[in-house]
Amino acid sequence: MVMTPMELPVFKRIAAVVESWCSLQVQDIDFFADSPFPSYDVITMGMILHDWGLEKKKLLMQKAYDALPAGGAFIAIEMLIDDQRQQNIWGLTKSLDMLMEFESEGSFDFTFQDFTRWAKEVGFKRTELIYLTGANSAAVAYK
Repeated sequence: MVMTPMELPVFKRIAAVVESWCSLQVQDIDFFADSPFPSYDVITMGMILHDWGLEKKKLLMQKAYDALPAGGAFIAIEMLIDDQRQQNIWGLTKSLDMLMEFESEGSFDFTFQDFTRWAKEVGFKRTELIYLTGANSAAVAYK
């Protein structure tokens, strides 16, 4: 399996540990450049999508979709807000923080329902929500 995380420091340390049992490649890329994403089986973004407004969120998801083979997966690690917008206080608070910190970008956190809608708009066939520790979740979209 080959993965392309868009954040480097943590994943470079992980790659050094797991390189003996899987093929893990970490690349530093400018994901808003005109060039397409490198093609891999899995593309991950950790705490990336919430930094941007809706147009750029969808652009990143489209570029991930275009780079994946059939059956490939795009994984977004985020503090997803629950669909009812009532329970994940950390996700709601983070959304306000993103709005204040990156006001000119129109940044915001989102629900899994939002993620699924955007994923389908760019062509993904199905999505899956995986709860992680704390307030974090993995939103997975499969091509």
